[in-house]
Amino acid sequence: MEVYDIAIVPLIVGLVELVKKLGLPSKFCPVVGVVLGVVIGIVYISPTDITKGILVGASLGLSAVGLYSGTKNTKEIFD
Repeated sequence: MEVYDIAIVPLIVGLVELVKKLGLPSKFCPVVGVVLGVVIGIVYISPTDITKGILVGASLGLSAVGLYSGTKNTKEIFD
């Protein structure tokens, strides 16, 4: 994983928002974020090493979920 691959985190946030707009209940969004992260980790980051892809993908998905949650909570404070 390169430094510029961290741009995948906002991409995952955007994809989760898209799925949410299509009708997914909000309580399933974190699961979708982690699953998307794992899939991207396996397919894009490390297609030759599945274990590494799962680990890196899970960390990307969890980072995306945390970014979304942190942004939402901060917005609620200022509203």
